[in-house]
Amino acid sequence: MMAGFGHGTRRYPRSRGRTWSRSGPDRATLGIIGLVCAVAGFFALGIILGPVAIACGWLAMGRNWTGSRPIPALIALVLGAIDTLLAIIWLTGTAGPGNGLL
Repeated sequence: MMAGFGHGTRRYPRSRGRTWSRSGPDRATLGIIGLVCAVAGFFALGIILGPVAIACGWLAMGRNWTGSRPIPALIALVLGAIDTLLAIIWLTGTAGPGNGLL
């Protein structure tokens, strides 16, 4: 009966092999949050919500370009980049609010 030395696998069967923390939001939630931030960034606070959408989309994609990409994460990444670029152009003054761009 000393084979397990008091640490049998019947007590905590899922703790083996799981070394990361599961306290944060999962990838699907990050993709949806990024998508909402990207769409809202077109209307208000684009310079803040654009990079947030990029970060959420990148984290939802698993921080790599290979493999399967969730659609909301990819859309959040692309729209966040467009949103950030438009906000930077608007802040530099090359395209004011009444010059036809937005």
